[in-house]
Amino acid sequence: MVERQFPNVRELAQLMQFKKPELSAKKRRLDAAYTISDLRTIAQRRTPKAAFDYTDGSAEGEISLARARQAFEDVEFHPGILRPAVDVDTSVEILGGPSALPFGIAPTGFTRLMQTEGEIAGASAAAAAGIPFTLSTLGTTSIEAVKAANPAGRNWFQLYVMRDREISYSLARRAAASGFDTLMFTVDTPVAGARLRDKRNGFSIPPQLTLGTVINAIPRPWWWIDFLTTPPLEFASLSSTGGTVGDLLDAAMDPTISYEDLEVIRGLWPGKIVIKGVQNVEDSKKLIDLGVDGIVLSNHGGRQLDRAPVPFWLLPDVVREVGKDATVMVDTGIMNGADIVAAVALGAKFTLIGRAYLYGLMAGGRQGVDKTIDILSTQLVRTMRLLGVASLDELNPSHVTQLARLVPVHRAAAEAADASPAPTRTPAPRARSTSAAKPARTATTKPAASKPATAAKATAKTAAKGS
Repeated sequence: MVERQFPNVRELAQLMQFKKPELSAKKRRLDAAYTISDLRTIAQRRTPKAAFDYTDGSAEGEISLARARQAFEDVEFHPGILRPAVDVDTSVEILGGPSALPFGIAPTGFTRLMQTEGEIAGASAAAAAGIPFTLSTLGTTSIEAVKAANPAGRNWFQLYVMRDREISYSLARRAAASGFDTLMFTVDTPVAGARLRDKRNGFSIPPQLTLGTVINAIPRPWWWIDFLTTPPLEFASLSSTGGTVGDLLDAAMDPTISYEDLEVIRGLWPGKIVIKGVQNVEDSKKLIDLGVDGIVLSNHGGRQLDRAPVPFWLLPDVVREVGKDATVMVDTGIMNGADIVAAVALGAKFTLIGRAYLYGLMAGGRQGVDKTIDILSTQLVRTMRLLGVASLDELNPSHVTQLARLVPVHRAAAEAADASPAPTRTPAPRARSTSAAKPARTATTKPAASKPATAAKATAKTAAKGS
C-alpha cells in the first residue's frame, strides 16, 4: 500500500518551475515550430492567399510535386548498430568550395512578394550557416545587394535564357564581376507551366487590389504594411510587369533555347557551371560529355511539366552513369533533413531547398530562414546518428531502400517476361513453379535493384498471391 504524506513545500517549489514569458511574438511562433510543416502552417496564417499559393502550389493537378514528396516518404533506412556517431561532420566540398551542410538555398523568383526581406534574408541566413545561396534571374534583389548581404560566403546565380539574349548575358557578367562562383543554367522553362492556383487567385505582378484580396488582407495587415512601406519590387530581368507570373514568363522566356545557348554561356562564364532541370539519364550523359561541372536533377518543384519524372527516383540511375565524372545534385520535395540524408546516401553530392526556405521566410523573415536551416540540420544530424554514421562520406546505398508505389507498366511487364522460365521441349504439360513473394520495394544495395521496375514485379507477385 502506498504511503502518503503532506506535500513538502520546498520540494513542491522545486517542481513548480515557471517558464519565463517570451515577449517577442515572432520568437514565440518560431520556437513552436519543430518541422518544416509547422513553418508552412505559420506561413499560411501570415501570408495573403495569392502569395502563399504561388509558393505552395505547382503546375496543373500538382501531381509531380505530390509524387516527389511521396518518394522521400517512401524511404526505408537501414541503421547500423553499435557504431557510435557522437561527433557528426555534415560539411561537404561542393563545386570547388566548402559548405557546412549538404544543402543550399535554391533560386526562387519574386521572393519579396512572399515576405519583404526576400533574398536579403536568405543570403544573410546562408552566410551565417555557411551554405551557398542561389539568386534567381527573377529575383527581387539585385546581384550586388545579395553580394553585400553575403560578402564572404558562397553565392550562386541562376540564369534563364531570355528572348533578349543580351539581358541574360549581362546578368551573367554582373554576377561574375560580383564574385558569384557558380552559374546555375536552368533549362526546364522554355515556357511557363500551367500554375492554376495563380489563375484562380488572380495573382499578378504587382499584386492587384480586388474585393477578394482586401477581404483576405484583413487578418494579415502586417503583410500589406510591409509591402506598402518598403521599396517597390524591382526585377533584374523584367523591364515591365503586369499579369500573372505565367504571362510574364511566357513574355520573357525563349522556347528556342538549345545547346548552342549553353555553348555561348559556357564561354562567357569564368566559374563553375551547373545545369538545372535535368530529367533523364541520356541528357545527363550528354551534358557531362560537354564539360559542365554538375547537374541538378529537378522538375522545377513540380511547377513546369506535371507528371514529370521524380528526381529522387532518377538519382541512382544517373549517379551510376555519370557520378564518377560530375557533381550530381537534386531538388524537389525536400522537407526534412532525413530526405537530404537519403539523397546523399544514393549518391547526390548536394541538395537544394526552395519551398522549405520560403515557408521559413514567410513565417518570420530572416529569423524564419534561420529556423528552416536549424530544423533541417537538426533532423539531418539526428538521422545520421541513428544510422550510425559520423560523416557524409560514410553514407551509401546500403543505408536506404526506395519503396515503390508508381512504376512504369512496360518495364514491369518486360521484367516479368524475362523472369519467366523458358518453355520446355517436351509436349507433356508441366506445372510451373512460382517464386515467393517479395516486399514491394526497390533495394539499392545492388546496382540493378535501384530501378523502380524491380519493385513492380515484386508488387505484382504479392498482389497475385493475396488475391
